[in-house]
Amino acid sequence: MRATVVPIVSLLISTFFLMVGAGLSSIVLPVRGSLEGWSTYEIGLLGTGYAIAFTGGCLVVPRIVRQAGHVRAFASLAALLAITALLHALFVHPIVWVLVRGITGFGLAGAFMVIESWLNERVTNETRGFVFSLYMIVTMGAMMTGQFVMPITDPALTTPFMVCAIMFAAAVIPTAMSRQEHPKPLTEVRLNLRALFRLSPAAAVGVVMGGVMEGAWNNMAAVFGSEIGFNTAQIATLLVVTMAGGIAFQYPLGRASDRVDRRLIMAGSGLLCCLIAAAAVSLGSTRPLTMFLTAFFLGGLVYPVYSLAVAHANDYVDSASFVQVSGGLLILYGIGTMIGPLLAAGLMELYGPHGIFLVLAGCSLISATYALIRKRRRKPVPSEDQDEFSTMPLARTQTPGTLAFDPRASND
Repeated sequence: MRATVVPIVSLLISTFFLMVGAGLSSIVLPVRGSLEGWSTYEIGLLGTGYAIAFTGGCLVVPRIVRQAGHVRAFASLAALLAITALLHALFVHPIVWVLVRGITGFGLAGAFMVIESWLNERVTNETRGFVFSLYMIVTMGAMMTGQFVMPITDPALTTPFMVCAIMFAAAVIPTAMSRQEHPKPLTEVRLNLRALFRLSPAAAVGVVMGGVMEGAWNNMAAVFGSEIGFNTAQIATLLVVTMAGGIAFQYPLGRASDRVDRRLIMAGSGLLCCLIAAAAVSLGSTRPLTMFLTAFFLGGLVYPVYSLAVAHANDYVDSASFVQVSGGLLILYGIGTMIGPLLAAGLMELYGPHGIFLVLAGCSLISATYALIRKRRRKPVPSEDQDEFSTMPLARTQTPGTLAFDPRASND
């Protein structure tokens, strides 16, 4: 184990710093926007701008790295991230923030892809699963750490933005000092919607709906908490318990889907998510404990959607096609995250802060219903022939580089 971990320690430290900055910025921006009196549409645009640029970065950055090299590209992207954090503090205006947030999404996509490319070079088929799990633990732990930094700072001041800039700048140091050789060119993907939908319609619809739900919650949950009167610590807890639910539910749902038709698990979890979200709308509770429990179970049902859909699609392909298929689904997921924040903003404007749960209820119902329809039209893959389920990162951090060192992408 030591021989596996030591060569990648510097990369994991850089990942931790990046994710602390990303986690803090993802929660402090909507909270500060609420304090400034911005509309939910304006705050929703922050999430949409980020999602568009992040998805675009997954497509464009490999070409940039090919020209500049991994070290220079990573250093430049990290510097760009630090600059964007400071620009948020200097120019507190919704239009400026939407543009700057987009630059942040592009920078994070590129930085993650460089790190993941390096990690992929340091693993073998025997250590791939361990390194992949370790990477997920670091990303999730750092994301939660960043979100809990906000309560000890004041989002009305410039302090949290300074902390974000420090984290992004610190991410350069371990990687720049590393003696690791430059990895191979970054993984590139192309989106073929027709081929993806032909391969697995249920997976294609599932990842889009999952992206809409996660985009809505990840970007607008802090606004929801602010509007129902939560303090900064309670808002941070709301987001963290959602991720905790996702972590707790991913493996049990995944293992269950290895034993039965995955579409049954997708449909069952979707229907349950719809019921819980609909109950949250009808009850309209603002009690912290009630909302924390609701968020925990919703997180447990929403976050695994992407992992289940990827596993279902890859039941129909071999490991050599894993990155291509999963990369296409990742782009579809990114398209969903572009829609989610604005859809949630619109419903919150019409129905109040609890309108955010209408997005979760509606999208989970669509996903569940379509999975059941497809179950009637296509026979399931025998359980012994199914691809083994593997959990995926819960935050919006996965790139084609993440997919390249997923254990299911290994080739002997």
